[in-house]
Parts: sequence; structure tokens; C-alpha cells
Amino acid sequence: MKALIYKSTGSWYWAKTVDGKTFQCRVKGIFKIDDITSTNPIAVGDVVEIELENEEGNIATIAAIDERKNYVARQSPHNKYQHHIIASNLNQSILFATLKDPKTSQGFIDRFLVACEMYHVPAIIVFNKADIYRKKEMLLFNEMKLMYANIGYKVLLTSIINKEGIDEVKNLLHNKISLLSGHSGVGKSSFINTIFPELDLKTLEVSNWSGKGMHSTTFAEMFDLPFKGKIIDTPGIRELGLIDIDKQELSHYFPEMQKLLNNCKYNNCLHINEPGCAIKTAVEKEIINIERYISYCKILDTIDENKY
Repeated sequence: MKALIYKSTGSWYWAKTVDGKTFQCRVKGIFKIDDITSTNPIAVGDVVEIELENEEGNIATIAAIDERKNYVARQSPHNKYQHHIIASNLNQSILFATLKDPKTSQGFIDRFLVACEMYHVPAIIVFNKADIYRKKEMLLFNEMKLMYANIGYKVLLTSIINKEGIDEVKNLLHNKISLLSGHSGVGKSSFINTIFPELDLKTLEVSNWSGKGMHSTTFAEMFDLPFKGKIIDTPGIRELGLIDIDKQELSHYFPEMQKLLNNCKYNNCLHINEPGCAIKTAVEKEIINIERYISYCKILDTIDENKY
């Protein structure tokens, strides 16, 4: 029978059928040697075929996995030459970011956006903790909002404490499967608790010593929303290494660059030192934001390290 993966702990999976029955599942050995090269052969959001194992009917084996329409992946924290699928079959991804306590770097945001662009997952950026922003942070927010909005990304400002912007984000979740991601401590679990208080997800404060959030979510998990829609909560990501990408491909995942690529003199232009480069010209004319171009260059420098 068909079921949807709601939770993965690495060796066991929780799956739910259309009629609402939940099963604890494990994987047949074949998945570990099949053509699946990720560290997790089954991900939250996968549609699978399960077979019952016991008379009680609550333990099952995953016999097959349906083809994924998309997914978001990152470099495996344990093996930089393998990728780890964060979640699959998504309608959108929502990145929670903060400009203070902890501060989310633009480099992290841009890497996340590239990971979404690679597999055609629409991305939304939510800057949370507006209640603690002062003039400096608000100026930065307005700059970043303009930069990302100009290239087609939706950018929102929220405060869980003051209940600002919550309804706007909530409305985006209707009838969609949404991935919620970000650093630990940015308020992702607090947001889920606000719209779904009965879950009472564990939240942790930001470490005063490091300024970084501490992990509150251990495994990716999907939740049915009280209105139509599903969200996938993920462990806080400290670093987001990209994988399975060539240097020549990277500019295709920067929307503002992608539409200008045909104007470059050379087909294999990396937009660094090549003559007749339309991307560098656009940066000089401020058509492409210089900060986005710097992010591109920094990501480009890391790609060789992440190749198989």
C-alpha cells in the first residue's frame, strides 16, 4: 500500500497512509546498494510502497519508493563527498533567517537559495525577530529585501514575540507541502508552536557564549496543519555545503545571472576573468547586486572540494 514518509531517524521511518494509519517502517537492504547515492535513501516527503511485517499491523517494510518530483539536498555532515536529502516532493521552502541573535549570513542564505534552485523548489525568505532589531538591522533588512525581491524572491519580516507577520507566513502554507529550515535559534520551532500550539515543539535559547542557536529539532519531521497543508520541520543547519554541482552550472542557479548567460562571449564563462563577460558588465552597471556576485565567487571557490 502507498504511504507518505513523515519522520526519519536514519534507520526507522514513520509513514502515514491516505486513510490516516501510521506505520513504523524499515528499509529493505536493496535501497542501500541501489542507484540512490545519498546518505539517506528515504527522506521525509517520499511516497513509498509498504508491506506489513507483523500481525498487529503497525510494523512495515518499505518495498519501493516513487520517483521524486524534487528535493532539497545538502552536503552530508559526515561525508563531504555525499549528499543528504533534507526533504522531498515540496511545493516550497521557507528559510527562517535572523539579523541578530544569531545573525544569518548572506552567504548561508545564498547557498540555501542555490540548493532550492537546483531542484526547482520555490524559496521564500522570512527574517524573524523583528522585535529586537534596531536601526542598523532594519536598514540591513530593507537592503536585503530589495536585493532579493528584485530577483524574484518573496521576503517577509516577522516577530513571533509580537505576532507580527505570522498570518502572512501562515497564509503561504495553505494547500502546500512546505519545508521550514534555517539555523538553530532563528525561531522556526517557535513559529510552528504559534500556529500549531498542540505540538508543543521543544525550543532552545541562543547560546550566549557562541551567539549561535542550539539544536532543538533532532530529526526532520512532517506535520499536518490544522488547515489544509503540511510542513516539514528540519534540524537547525549550521553549515550548508552544496554538492553535486559543477562550476559551469552555478551561475544557472542565480536567477539574475541565468537570464544574461547567453550574452557572454564564451559558453563556458565562469564570470571571473574572462573577456566579454555579460555578468561582470552587469555587476559594473549595478544591474546585478555586488553582494550577490561576491556570494557567487565564494561558492565557486568551494565547488571543487564538494565534487564526488
